[in-house]
Formats: sequence, C-alpha cells, structure tokens
Amino acid sequence: MKKILVIGAAGQIGSELVPGLRNIYGEDNVVAADLKERSELGETLNKGLYEKADILDSEKIVEIIKKHKIDSIYNLVALLSSVGEQKPQLSWKINLGGLVNLLEISREMKLALFTPSSIGAFGPSTPKVNTPQDTIQRPTSMYGVTKVAGELLCDYYFKKYAVDTRGVRFPGIISNVTLPGGGTTDYAVDIYYEAIKHAKYTCYIKQGTFMDMMYMPDCLKAAVDIMEADPSKLKHRNCFNVAAMSFDPEMLAAEIKKHIPSFKMDYKVDPVRQGIADSWPDSMDDSAAREEWGWKPDYNLVNMTEDMIKVLKEKLK
Repeated sequence: MKKILVIGAAGQIGSELVPGLRNIYGEDNVVAADLKERSELGETLNKGLYEKADILDSEKIVEIIKKHKIDSIYNLVALLSSVGEQKPQLSWKINLGGLVNLLEISREMKLALFTPSSIGAFGPSTPKVNTPQDTIQRPTSMYGVTKVAGELLCDYYFKKYAVDTRGVRFPGIISNVTLPGGGTTDYAVDIYYEAIKHAKYTCYIKQGTFMDMMYMPDCLKAAVDIMEADPSKLKHRNCFNVAAMSFDPEMLAAEIKKHIPSFKMDYKVDPVRQGIADSWPDSMDDSAAREEWGWKPDYNLVNMTEDMIKVLKEKLK
C-alpha cells in the first residue's frame, strides 16, 4: 500500500484530494501537510494525519517522510496566477524553490513525485484552439514562467536521475467545497455563489473569453490516475494536457440561468486577469493523456452546473 504525503494540503485542490486519497488508500496511509496550524484546518483535514511544514524547509520534510515511511508525494504548493503577478519574486521562490527541494528529496530517498502544471504554462504565441501537447510555451505571467520551469525540472530529474516524476496541466478548477485562491479562472466559481445568493454577478473577465475548465471530481481523478498509470506507457510523463470543457462567461451564465431564471450578469473587466486569460489557450488537445493512461472526464458544463447549484443551494441555506 502506498504511503502518501500531500504538501499544500489546505489549498483548493489539497483539501479535497486528501480525503479522496484516504478513501482509496486508507486514512493511515495519507499524511496532509501545510503551513497552517491544525486548529486552522477544515473538518476533513483534521480527521487524519497532519504535519505542519514549509515546503522550503527540507529538513522538516525529510523528518516527516522518515516518520511516516512516505513513498509518494503530491506537491500542491503554489502561488496562483493573479497573486503571482502581485508578488513575482515570492512566486518564484515558493513555486520553484519548493519544487527543487522536493525533487532533491525524491532523488535521495527514491520517492514518486506528482507536481501539477497549468494552462498558465502557455502564452500568447501558443496555438489557442486545441493546443497541442507539445508546442511553444512562452508565458507572460510569473506563474506561467514557474510552471514551464517546473515542467522542465521534472523532466530533467526523470531523465538524469530516474526520479518518478509525473504531472498534468490543469485547466481552471471549479469546486463546490473550497473557495478559489487567487487564480484567473476564479470567476467560474464565484459566479455560482453570487447567482444563488443574489441572482446577479459582475464578471471581471470580458465576453467571449474562452478558457478550459474542469470540475473538481475530474481534477482529483486525473491526479490519482496519472500516479497509478503504468510507467512503461508514459511517453510524456510530465505535464499531460487534461481537458474537460471550454466555455466563455456568457455560456456559463446561460447555463446557470436555466436553473435560476432571474440571474443577471454584467461586466467590470480586470485588466490584469484579462491579460493573463488572453494569453492562455481557449481549449487543449488532451489526446496524449487519453492514449497513454486512459484519461476521460466525467463532467461537462451541463452536468457540472446542475451539481454545483444543487450542492451550493444546500450549503448556503
């Protein structure tokens, strides 16, 4: 049975991935780690093994790995796109410095390491529609720069040191459990909350801006499936495109309106986040992931919206 450490466990993905992994591998085989004190954690993380740790503190991470006999790490630590533009030096330090620490630890201790990349790894010169798995990557945000560098570092450690590094390029993630943490695609989560609470939403992304999105259950599925994949079939190994749906704000609003007829949306465009969104793909080609490890999403815009509204209405009572 795997012994897994999830670092960055209190974030948007980690707070749902940890209980998901515990359901698969058992509570005693999944250790959550984050900068927060245990008293600051949500209910799900509080139930199992937890260690307070800074990704930049190699000694502490090694101590945790030895204590719990860890053999696999999920690295979910990152400053996201819009936050990264406000604090680019810190973004570099955390996103890349933390990854290098984990790569070195994984090399020395022979661990498997999952590190997600993002649609942010692409830039304005990348083909925007059906973006290929292997294509030009010249991002214009610090977040994107760190993601490209991270992809290359993981490839390097696999090829030079045989570290079992794996990853996917996540699109925008939509969750009904945790609030987003400073990404460009956050509008696609905020809009549901505002629709249910106020039947209106002011969108900071302009009309006609398509971006790839994914519902959290598919995000968790991709993270588990790539780590369970037969390594002999992985030609790319690090940072597979994974896709589920692509839509613009009007399409999302129209789908919500089917459930909340009084819903209205207007716009107040944020130039920083819009600039980032304009540099990203409209849609990604995920055929490599489908061919090499059987990737297939379960959710599209229609059934995701139905589930989001059902869950959030109950949650926001």
